[in-house]
Amino acid sequence: MGLFSFRQEIAIDLGTANTIIICNDQVVVDEPSVVAISVADNQMVAVGRKAQQMIGKGGNVIRTVRPLQDGVIADFYACEMMIRGMIRMIPKQSRFFAPSIKMVICIPSGSTEVEIRAVRDSSEHAGGRDVYMIYEPMAAAIGMGIDVESPEGCMIVDIGGGTTEIAVISLGGIVSNKSIKIAGDDFNADIIEYMGRMHNMRIDEPTAERIKIAVGSALPELDEPLDDYIVVGPNKVTALPMKVPVSYQEIAHCLDKSMVKIENAVLQALEATPPELYADIVRRGIFLAGGGALLHGLAKRLTDKITIPFHVAEDPLRAVARGTGISLKNCQNFAFLIR
Repeated sequence: MGLFSFRQEIAIDLGTANTIIICNDQVVVDEPSVVAISVADNQMVAVGRKAQQMIGKGGNVIRTVRPLQDGVIADFYACEMMIRGMIRMIPKQSRFFAPSIKMVICIPSGSTEVEIRAVRDSSEHAGGRDVYMIYEPMAAAIGMGIDVESPEGCMIVDIGGGTTEIAVISLGGIVSNKSIKIAGDDFNADIIEYMGRMHNMRIDEPTAERIKIAVGSALPELDEPLDDYIVVGPNKVTALPMKVPVSYQEIAHCLDKSMVKIENAVLQALEATPPELYADIVRRGIFLAGGGALLHGLAKRLTDKITIPFHVAEDPLRAVARGTGISLKNCQNFAFLIR
């Protein structure tokens, strides 16, 4: 959009864990989906990374909220404030003189009419004039450079923060899909529970996230072993400080139950796939996107279990955002966008 544009066009990947905004083909905002709200007057204090740093530290003065839970809006007011705050974070040269905002927002493929309406209302209240929506697996496929309008079938497994979206796409539509509420947040919860049970240490979600990034693994044996990660925290009983080295083998063990649920969901989605498209998927492989795709050894584990090759997208964290940005430029041509 030029200097005198009166129409702002933005694509938003509104995720449970992170929100990414694309404007003029550039990622202009990439922040955690967190908002900090003053308890006294219910006004926004901070959004994104600044709000994330306040988690567990605000006492009775500031409450930190993650407006999206399990891929859907759990706090309507907080979500609206978060979208507004993140739109304000767009660099000024990208939003100069733009009273009218056109948005494309991605949503989980299993969204109900009520959940779709909640996203639309939040977006319109935050300043969106024309609001389009696209399903996350479709956006992920477009972001990976797959021709979604071709008659060939492809399967996308998008492991986000709140949901894992599994979809078979062909001829510009989702032929079959499976959405389960097992994803990055559940991995964090597994790690928190494991650290308490096995090491008697109390940790919170940000620490679990750091452990997951450092030594998160889907396999107990990796070709390139990871160094142990040192976790510092209080003992659950005595509250004395502890230092515990955590290995990737331990994390692979504690994430195993969640991994099995994802494997079963992929198998169920394959079961519902028409035979002609099934043959295409076997030939092309299955594509992994989302932050969960960064777990070490995940593609190998799924390939060994399901005996179909799994391919991790280039920059899987931003695959959905890239696809949403491409959809923004092709609103008139993509019939699968939801108005």
